[in-house]
Amino acid sequence: MYISHLAKSLAKMGIPVHRQKFPIQSLPAMLRTELYADPANVFVHDAVLTSCRRHPDKTALVDTSCGRRLTYSEYGETVEALARGLVAAGLKPGEVAAIFLANSWEFCAAYHAVTLAGGIPTLLNPTYREREVRHQLGNSGAALLITDRTNIEGINLAGLPNLRRVFCTREQGSGSEPFSNLLKPVSGSTILPAPNQGSEITLAALPYSSGTTGLPKGVMLSHSNLVSNVYQFLGPHASPLNSDDNILCFLPLYHIYGLNVMLNPALILGATLVLMPRFNVSQLTSLLITESITMMPLVPPAMNALCLTAEAGEFPKNHSVRWVKSGAAPLAPDLPRRFTALTGIVVCQGYGMTEASPVTHVGYLEPVLYRPDSIGHPMARTECRIIGVDNLLAAAESAEDVPTGEPGELVMRGPQFMLGYWKEPDATAAVLRDGWYWSGDIVTRDAEGFYRVVDRRKEMIKYKGFPVAPAEVEAVLLEHPAVRECGVVGRADAAAGEIPVAFIALREGFSTCKKMEDELCAFVADRLTRYKQPREVHFVEVIPKTASGKILRRELRKLIQ
Repeated sequence: MYISHLAKSLAKMGIPVHRQKFPIQSLPAMLRTELYADPANVFVHDAVLTSCRRHPDKTALVDTSCGRRLTYSEYGETVEALARGLVAAGLKPGEVAAIFLANSWEFCAAYHAVTLAGGIPTLLNPTYREREVRHQLGNSGAALLITDRTNIEGINLAGLPNLRRVFCTREQGSGSEPFSNLLKPVSGSTILPAPNQGSEITLAALPYSSGTTGLPKGVMLSHSNLVSNVYQFLGPHASPLNSDDNILCFLPLYHIYGLNVMLNPALILGATLVLMPRFNVSQLTSLLITESITMMPLVPPAMNALCLTAEAGEFPKNHSVRWVKSGAAPLAPDLPRRFTALTGIVVCQGYGMTEASPVTHVGYLEPVLYRPDSIGHPMARTECRIIGVDNLLAAAESAEDVPTGEPGELVMRGPQFMLGYWKEPDATAAVLRDGWYWSGDIVTRDAEGFYRVVDRRKEMIKYKGFPVAPAEVEAVLLEHPAVRECGVVGRADAAAGEIPVAFIALREGFSTCKKMEDELCAFVADRLTRYKQPREVHFVEVIPKTASGKILRRELRKLIQ
């Protein structure tokens, strides 16, 4: 049944189903050598505005949170008007403007308008608590904030020295100005600044990521990084997206997966992007039909939820979805096959990270190359090496690659890799060595050139595709007066991929009990967004550590196996 569904789905996409006509060993050399277009000195907003002029009457965005539909001409006019409004509001070239919004037309327009105005957008998770918001605004030095009342309600924004003005989109918050003011006509003397640097060094986004370890850091992504990755993703043999696609996106746009795998490619192509503010199964299945959706990105927990929906007979059979992309976390090998058998939709798994804008690898949908359990082959102009664990401290050029099929750390370089971490030279030097990015992921590469992620050297926990830095959760727990020391690790979970689990050693005078467990969980919940919060608390006498004081997380993981 799986094979028949695969054949039918590929036929709908215009991909012929036949056996290979050439030796598979020759394929890696033949595929993914070209980009969609030349990215040289192309700025993200210019690529989008060019598309707006090319497809003026097509629908660019459908915002299901408010029912608004924008054509490409309307979107281009909105971005240009908003950019002029930002300049008039005092945003100077090179200054940071923060966007703290859920998926919406306002998020999209604000993002492209900030770069057009010469600013640097930093994107905040709309579920962030005050602690997280203040860290990102303070660390980035954001001068302006675009948000909504519901996001900043109860958050103290005082004392941030660089923050000058706050604009709210739909409901006004205390001390804010209406977002609509930025869209009003401004004086003729207000002109948009011309770039004073090339696209290779002008920042187009400052998302925050924990990298391979530690607290969230700003990832400096240039226009060249983002555009190169879009052109890699849209290039020959990489992604079958086209201008006729209707793409359903519930992935958060503040996350690099939503931003540069969906938003920017869709608008550059001239496709229609249907935005959901969050994942909701009943709304999603309805939109598949009403908006004639042809493609959507997923993460493994969402794919699993849709499998359960299909098994309950609630997934529409008359849909038009040709394929889905899965990313942000590894797929269990059987999940894509189960999804295809239930829905008739083929799955393309990809791999990347914020530091790579984000895509470095992606699978294929052609039958001869279809490996849904694999992350596929590298993107065009992406060099990869697999370094043995004995060489992890060596320079990439001097380290030895492992034999085919053996595990090792994935080390890469290409035009999509970040310029570095914002104000973090040591963290940058730790992962960008001799021009190569050390991923922290352990992979294998088979004789056909297909990569598979088998383990992580880094400490990150992946909850429903969202990265959780143990150090960030531990730092909060250590602020509680009852906590002497603690360690946080991930435990495998069928629904979420991994869940954070906290091990806590209490100070004298405090007792281990359910009330203390609930108190500690509530303490974290007040300070960190939901996906970072521990789902389990285990009390221990002592946290195992190395001689240098580093937490032995593998020993903690053994306690929950």
